[in-house]
Amino acid sequence: MLYHGGQAVVMTSSSCLVLQTLNRRQKASEHLRKQSRSNHTLALSVSCSQSAVVALLLSTAWFWSDPAASSWVTGLFVAASVTDWLDGYLARKLNAHSSFGAFLDPVADKLMVATVLVLLSTQPLAAGPLAGNAWVMPVVTLIIVGREITMSALREWAATLGPAARSAVAVNAWGKWKTATQMVALTCLLFTRDGASTQLAAAAASAAVPLLAIASYLTAHSLVVYMAGVWKFMK
Repeated sequence: MLYHGGQAVVMTSSSCLVLQTLNRRQKASEHLRKQSRSNHTLALSVSCSQSAVVALLLSTAWFWSDPAASSWVTGLFVAASVTDWLDGYLARKLNAHSSFGAFLDPVADKLMVATVLVLLSTQPLAAGPLAGNAWVMPVVTLIIVGREITMSALREWAATLGPAARSAVAVNAWGKWKTATQMVALTCLLFTRDGASTQLAAAAASAAVPLLAIASYLTAHSLVVYMAGVWKFMK
């Protein structure tokens, strides 16, 4: 029995069950919101850790005079690449999408790639069919970094035009293949930055330049695809 306005109100058993059900649903909803915030924090932590790995790569390992420096640099880059994949996996698995996460993830990815490209451009190729060549890496760096800057501006502009324009520049299969090829090519180049003294290193050096050429093509081609998608909005 409850009291409302000084009068006794009799609650039936079915009414009590309804109130109990509503109470349980409210508690479950609050639990899900807390879990979602926790998952979101975990995914963002992974993205931040990737940025930390990039900073470490830039500030220490590359400039070591230790003979094992190439191995350390390669290992850090591979770890950062795996972290990038793990970030996306956690975001999808835990449904931890957010506007800030959507901004941070590609920024961390592009920062890592740009960092390695700039570092590799500071010296000629040490091994492979183009060993001693000093202009390949600067040209490739110009293509890839220029494309990423253009895409960032294009997506920012498309975001002001509404959902249709944003959808036209959403990440597609071309972009994913481009990123995967870049990661493999850069791993091979980092692994052989001091030469190729083993069969594994020689194989990596031989594959690095062709993979880099494919990555450059995919980089330019994906930009053309995105530009074609938003061309109608430019008229």
